[in-house]
Amino acid sequence: MKGFASDNYAGVHPEVLAAIADANDGHAAAYGADPWTARAEQLLRDQFGEQSVSYLVFNGSAANVLSLRALCRPWQSVICAAQAHINVDEGGAPEQIAGVKLHDVPTRDAKLTPEHVAWLLVRREDEHVVQPRVVSVTQSTELGTRYSPYELHALAHLAHERGLLLHVDGARLANAAAALDVPLRALTTDVGVDVVSFGGTKNGLLLGEAVVFCNPELADGFKYLRKQTLQLASKGRFIAAQFIALLEGDLWRRSAAQANAMAARLAEALLEVPGVRLTQPVQANAIFAVLPPGATEQLQRDWPFYTWDEASGEVRLVCSWDTTTDEVDAFAADMRRACEAAPA
Repeated sequence: MKGFASDNYAGVHPEVLAAIADANDGHAAAYGADPWTARAEQLLRDQFGEQSVSYLVFNGSAANVLSLRALCRPWQSVICAAQAHINVDEGGAPEQIAGVKLHDVPTRDAKLTPEHVAWLLVRREDEHVVQPRVVSVTQSTELGTRYSPYELHALAHLAHERGLLLHVDGARLANAAAALDVPLRALTTDVGVDVVSFGGTKNGLLLGEAVVFCNPELADGFKYLRKQTLQLASKGRFIAAQFIALLEGDLWRRSAAQANAMAARLAEALLEVPGVRLTQPVQANAIFAVLPPGATEQLQRDWPFYTWDEASGEVRLVCSWDTTTDEVDAFAADMRRACEAAPA
């Protein structure tokens, strides 16, 4: 059932599976007190800076919620785009578990600007009003767009100037870095990001994400929060082994670059299909497009992908580390036939 529904649909990269198998050798200390975890933590420091502190967790929702728990007190809030994953797709976990209010800002491209943030920074220190503490952005965004280092630096500068912190939901951080041909720290540590939820699952891991504190002072007490939020893996070596495979060489970049390249190829093909309109620039591994009425339903009989907006007919197409040129070309050909057959 390979298709274009989500990079979560993809399997595990063979190099990651091999790393898990290699770690499955005898006994090892539990709860992260093992050599694999120590190695993974060093590799994360290599990527995000020697000052950084990282903690491995099971999934992206936990990474985001734990980041917000660590950064906010109960009377504080988080500013994010209305389309942000933490606002739309976490099932209310930031509010229920982290106990923080989300200030969601409508945007055209799912990206925040300093202007979006500044107008919410009113009535500071007024005890009747929840106090913003964190600006959270998604890289790449839920609409497939990405932040440049300059844009992130501007957000970090405003946040720090006004006593706030900057969090990056980096479920697809690797895709953004690969697309810009920059190291991971160029979109995080080097531009003033405080905390990153660094994704692995969407980039070929079986499971596993990392909460990376670029500002190590903010990590105080985090190990207790991780345990309390049920995210301390007893057999932690098997999460850590995956990050070793991802980061010891260039697997993170190779996998993300393949997904990005296939999205670019598919977008180029769709531009030639009559009746198809791309709604966002293709800047990572996702494509958003409006199809003619009836074409989506016909295509979804054979190809899994999501309808993003039923009112407009907009769909989301996501490429993965294992998407091939043959699959892209076959899907594009089927789309052309479906669109040509759609009623005018």
